[in-house]
Amino acid sequence: MKKTYLIPGFAALLALASCAKEEPVESYKGEKISFRSELGTRGSETTNANLSSIRVTSFLGDQTLFDAVDFNKGTDNVFTSQDDYYWPGDNSTLDFVAFAPTSLGSAVSITKDAKTLSDFSPAADIADQVDFITSKASGNKSANEASGVELVFDHRLSQIEVNAKSDNNAYIFKITGVRIGQPISKGSFDFDSNAWTLGTDKAIYTETYDTPVTLTAEAQNIMGDNGNAMLIPQQLTPWDPKGDATNTKEGAYISVKLQINSKAGAQVYPFPEDGNCMWASIPIDTDWQPGKKYVYNLDLSHGAGYVDPKDPKPGDPVLGDPIKFTVDVQEWAPESIDKPMKTQS
Repeated sequence: MKKTYLIPGFAALLALASCAKEEPVESYKGEKISFRSELGTRGSETTNANLSSIRVTSFLGDQTLFDAVDFNKGTDNVFTSQDDYYWPGDNSTLDFVAFAPTSLGSAVSITKDAKTLSDFSPAADIADQVDFITSKASGNKSANEASGVELVFDHRLSQIEVNAKSDNNAYIFKITGVRIGQPISKGSFDFDSNAWTLGTDKAIYTETYDTPVTLTAEAQNIMGDNGNAMLIPQQLTPWDPKGDATNTKEGAYISVKLQINSKAGAQVYPFPEDGNCMWASIPIDTDWQPGKKYVYNLDLSHGAGYVDPKDPKPGDPVLGDPIKFTVDVQEWAPESIDKPMKTQS
């Protein structure tokens, strides 16, 4: 995945003041700290267009210069704070720690000694999940006042996209949802080590929609209109549909909300007594890494996985093996009929 960038620029500020005798005096306060964004895609991923605010903490040596200050986008993609902060005139180095979205702020604690996002959990609905990005940088007046300090923001979650296709002309496959089952759902992030500490809780993440996606031979996105999933990086342990059909061990899987009809019109899945749509699943065992986008391309051309562990008949194959026939053509059974050719007189 492409990295994203926030490039802090510094707008010049020249203030004019007057003394008691109204003699004009030029007073230089130094450059006001502001930020510029250069980002880049779709849905819940952070982009140049949808990033409107970042939260920044700055340290001057062992002291905090400012803590958890929001810098909001203004004109020309410049992010500024409500109260201005300036470069120290003695050329001291400033350290910056930044993140977005600011809505995570209540779970973030940043001090000189410890910088953590605690007990983060992605939203249960994929549509409500957010992209979590962070950056660290240092700068001083002489090196950065004119050119700005470059903040390189990295994505700290894993992005999950699910596509599907089928080139089986005997069936019509319609999908109305995606489910990502049983990854670890809670963790804490350390800004210094850029590492996650995982909890033990797991969850099921879902996106459903009303207008079905009809599969074709070309893979297409089936995540709906609200973007891809943003989940905690981790090594997945797969669901075992044969040995643990109801998934008591909470193994990971992907499901699609599916209806299968034959070209002649018969509903093949769900089974007739189970309604119009039901989930069809496949185990996954990927090692999700931060900052990477994983695109799962599900091919239903020669099968449709297993019944979801939360549905009736969990672990059963959605479709059996291809229909085939053994053919035995019976030999002709002879039967003799004697017919005289005698004519009538």
